[in-house]
Amino acid sequence: MPTADTQAKPARIALITGGSRGIGRNTALHLAQRGVDSIFTYNSRQADAEQVVAAVRETGSKAIALQLDTGDTRAFDAFAKQVRHALADWGAERFDYLVNNAGTSHHAPFDQTTEEELDSLYNVHFKGVFFLTQKLLPLLNDGGRIVNISSGLTRMTFPGSSPYASMKGAVEVLTRYLAKELGPRRIAVNTVAPGAVATDFSGGMVRDNPELNKLVSDATALGRVGLPDDIGSMISSLLSEDNRWVNGQRIEVSGGAMV
Repeated sequence: MPTADTQAKPARIALITGGSRGIGRNTALHLAQRGVDSIFTYNSRQADAEQVVAAVRETGSKAIALQLDTGDTRAFDAFAKQVRHALADWGAERFDYLVNNAGTSHHAPFDQTTEEELDSLYNVHFKGVFFLTQKLLPLLNDGGRIVNISSGLTRMTFPGSSPYASMKGAVEVLTRYLAKELGPRRIAVNTVAPGAVATDFSGGMVRDNPELNKLVSDATALGRVGLPDDIGSMISSLLSEDNRWVNGQRIEVSGGAMV
């Protein structure tokens, strides 16, 4: 008969927005390999989300996919209730890690970006991150962790990326403030800023455009574009106890792009 000291600890639980593909999917899979269960969101691609759930379950961990448009703050109350129910089904009241990953791409010169486009970027990349995190704070364990996904474009400048990069810059500032304000709850908050990654983001242009792929590779110290596995593994490591003293930081994961 195991004693209280030898009984297995309950599995950690992560909540990942935009977990049905790309970096979010890879993060869920790497966390699953570390024994972390996942609640993740998808916007419209339910079939992709179901494939991620199945892949996570193959590792022995659990996952559930919930539909959410992270740019629609009106949906956040109902979403929080869904999260509570999902946690209850797993015998938990709170989760441990929040990864604000969901995003949309945008490529247009500054002088051609419309107010509607800027509002859309703001709703998903800043307002959504701000208020979804706020809404979920009561469900996040003390001593938990938050990772906000930014972009290498807040350091590097490429014409046509100013609206997108500006929103990511706002998230980086928010990260530092959250690290300070959530410190009394021992919640660490960091930013992960990927470089160019070969996913279907932005229509798969880094993955599928040989000229762009070469351009990025030539400008990167390690000589290639990033892969989802480069980012997901780093995020899962950052959330582990190995990195418990990292807080309020912007960590670029770009292979040394434009250094």
